[in-house]
Amino acid sequence: MDYILSCCSTADLSAEHFKERNIDYICFHFEVDGKDYPDDLGVSYPFKSFYDDMAKGAMTKTSQVSVGEYLEYFEGFLKQGKDILHLTLSSGISGTLNSATIARDQLRDKYPERKLYVVDSLAASAGFGLLMNKLADLRDEGMGIDDLYEWVIEHRLECQHWFFVSDLTYLVRGGRVSKAAGIIGGALKICPLLNVDFQGRLIVRAKHRGINAVMKAQVAKMEELAVGGTDYDGDCYISNSDCYEEARAVADLIEEKFPKLKGKVKIYSIGTTIGSHTGPGTVALFFWGSKRID
Repeated sequence: MDYILSCCSTADLSAEHFKERNIDYICFHFEVDGKDYPDDLGVSYPFKSFYDDMAKGAMTKTSQVSVGEYLEYFEGFLKQGKDILHLTLSSGISGTLNSATIARDQLRDKYPERKLYVVDSLAASAGFGLLMNKLADLRDEGMGIDDLYEWVIEHRLECQHWFFVSDLTYLVRGGRVSKAAGIIGGALKICPLLNVDFQGRLIVRAKHRGINAVMKAQVAKMEELAVGGTDYDGDCYISNSDCYEEARAVADLIEEKFPKLKGKVKIYSIGTTIGSHTGPGTVALFFWGSKRID
C-alpha cells in the first residue's frame, strides 16, 4: 500500500478492527471530573467504567485533536514517503476538521511532493466506522488515493445514521433538549429518534413513547432508506452506550427483517467522546442508503 488511510478515534470501531483493516487513527481527548484521558477506544478508561461513572453523576468534557497533534501525526507518515487520506469526525459535531486542515496546509509547504487529503466525513461513531471500512475495501481492491478521495466526497452522505436515546439527561445538559422538555419527556418515557443530517449535524426527527416503539421506528427507517429496502445486502453496524441488550434486540429485528445482510449485524461501543454527549442508554444504527439531503 502506497498511502495511509486514516481517521479519528471517534469512528468508534475496536482497536482490533482498525488493525485488521490497516486503518490508522488519531485520538480525541476527554475529561472525567477534571482528569484528562485519551479517547483510545477504551484502553485507558474502559467503557463500562466510563458509563457507570456518568450514571453516578460524573461530569465529562471532550476536546478535539489540536493542530500540533495533527502536525506530529501526519508528519510521521510523510517522513516515511507515504501519502495520506484522513477523514475527520463530522464538522457538524466538532471543529477538528479545522485543526486537521491547518496542519495539512502547513505540511504541504514542507512536503510538496506528497499528497495529504483531509476530508470531512459528515459522519460519527460507527457510521464513521462504516464509511472507513468501505474505504478500506476499495483500497484493498486496488483503488488509488486520488480515486478514493473522489469516491468518498461523492458517497459519504449515503451512510445513514439513526439512533435513539433512552435517557434525556445528557441531551438536556448539552442543550439539544430543553430542561422542561427533558422533565416531561422523562416522566412520559419519551425516547427521541435522531439522525445525522446532510451537514453532519445531530437532529431530533421524532419522539416515541417507550423503547419498544422507538426500536421499531428505527428499524422502519432502515427499511425505508436502505439500498434495496429489505433486500439490502450491505454491512450494518450498531453502536451502543452501555446498553448491549437493547442493541442486541435491534440487531435481532434487523437480521429478521433483512435476510440478505452481509453477515450479521456488528455491534460496537459508543466511544468516550460521542458518549460524553449522549450518555448511557443510546443505540445507534448505521447502514448504506439514500443520500442524505436534509
